[in-house]
Amino acid sequence: MAKISGSDVRPGMVIEHDGSLWAAVKTMAVKPGKGPAYNQVELKNILDGRKLNQRFGASDRVEETEVERRQFQFLYKQGEQLVFMDTATYDQIELGEDFVGDRSTFLQDGMMVQVQLHGDRPIGIKLPETVVLEVVEADAHIKGQTATSSYKSAKLENGLRVLVPPFIGTGEKVVVSTDEVAYVRRAD
Repeated sequence: MAKISGSDVRPGMVIEHDGSLWAAVKTMAVKPGKGPAYNQVELKNILDGRKLNQRFGASDRVEETEVERRQFQFLYKQGEQLVFMDTATYDQIELGEDFVGDRSTFLQDGMMVQVQLHGDRPIGIKLPETVVLEVVEADAHIKGQTATSSYKSAKLENGLRVLVPPFIGTGEKVVVSTDEVAYVRRAD
């Protein structure tokens, strides 16, 4: 573990603060007209999910925690549990569906994910940036409709609805961003 300046805290870092582990979600450098500059950091408690807004000055020292990142393969869903296998040791772990959150709908059999571990305890998961999904239902495009956006609603094979361009039809495969849950482009 290393001590860093409070102004060096960036999104994605895991720090130890007030005797608990916190992940930096957002940071904003603030330079008020009066007084010293500070780093406004939105923190999320890794253990219980609480959120906290904290100000760190350049003179504040923060303990950055080492987080191990390992590759896991998604195997299957069993009730409310998602089963993953460590690709190096072939050990299996079960994570609750609520641990992954809404993005669990993007998980496909055999998908590679990155699990963040503190000690041997999973504290976070990172899905691939994009996935390829098939459009199972697409709204009809109304010709000449230029007053509003030219995107239409489409339902994907995993049940999610996204906005797609008018040329995308049922049965086509599209690339979808897992972070923004949004259409990126037509799949090759």
